[in-house]
Amino acid sequence: QVQPVESGGGFVQAGGSLRLSCAASGPTSSNNAMGWFRQGPGKEREFVASIGWKGNTPLYKDSVAGRFTISRDNAKNMVDLQMNNLRPEDTAVYYCAVALGPLATMVPGRYRYWGQGTQVTVSS
Repeated sequence: QVQPVESGGGFVQAGGSLRLSCAASGPTSSNNAMGWFRQGPGKEREFVASIGWKGNTPLYKDSVAGRFTISRDNAKNMVDLQMNNLRPEDTAVYYCAVALGPLATMVPGRYRYWGQGTQVTVSS
């Protein structure tokens, strides 16, 4: 059983930065894509970013492209999300997920394992 565990959430003012980390413990495969999703207050869970097993060709939600950067360390089974120039609308619980296959994907149904989430709050 793979259990992703997120860390790094917190409270920040608009324009600030946070770095989220996800450690995928258990019998993981570095050949699987990993991704970040978020769920804001009263909203549906939405895709944020994904990275393939090779660490190239990442995918981003349009509104975070240029502000967020996803990266991974296969030797440590970890994936990070660097978030810069944060906005109040980025406030959400952020979830890490391990995909079924090797390619980055925006589709929630293509992810098999999910973390418990970490809260990110951005004040205006």
